[in-house]
Amino acid sequence: MFTEKQITSKIVYNGIVVNVRRDTAELHNGNAANREVVIHPGGVVILPVDDMGNAYVVRQFRYPPMKPLLEACAGKLEKGEDPKAAAVRELYEETGITAAEIIGLGISYPSPGYCDEVNYHYLAKELTVGTPHPDEDEFLTVEKVPLSELLQMAANGELNDGKTIVTLFRADRLLNGGQITV
Repeated sequence: MFTEKQITSKIVYNGIVVNVRRDTAELHNGNAANREVVIHPGGVVILPVDDMGNAYVVRQFRYPPMKPLLEACAGKLEKGEDPKAAAVRELYEETGITAAEIIGLGISYPSPGYCDEVNYHYLAKELTVGTPHPDEDEFLTVEKVPLSELLQMAANGELNDGKTIVTLFRADRLLNGGQITV
């Protein structure tokens, strides 16, 4: 197995959400290489699915791509926050939904080539729908869409948010009797 060993590390940027560090790493062959790493606190993604097979997703404007995206409920982890508790919090804040059952769907690394972010994925079942309570700076709409339609949208390129696609795929597998190794 190939590995790399950190030789030096220096924070070169401290931001509001992310920091950036520049490392020197020793490669498997003994040579040195520079690495830039975006340090991210991690996030949670939760997909509520009702007993009729409808998922509740949010549409919100995303600044980097400069357009609205359809996404599963998601949010950043606060320092020391339990991922499952964060997922429950985000679900309630963004959609007003509470769930009797929260099922872990594992983790994913959105961009492991340059970022240490880990996303924790969840499926919410046995839903009670209420009123959303978004953050002051969060503007979104909640949409109820059949899970099968969302999967088709992901397959044909209409839905492009990576964390949502991972969550959809794993939730669908679990809901259809498949196993998820977490």
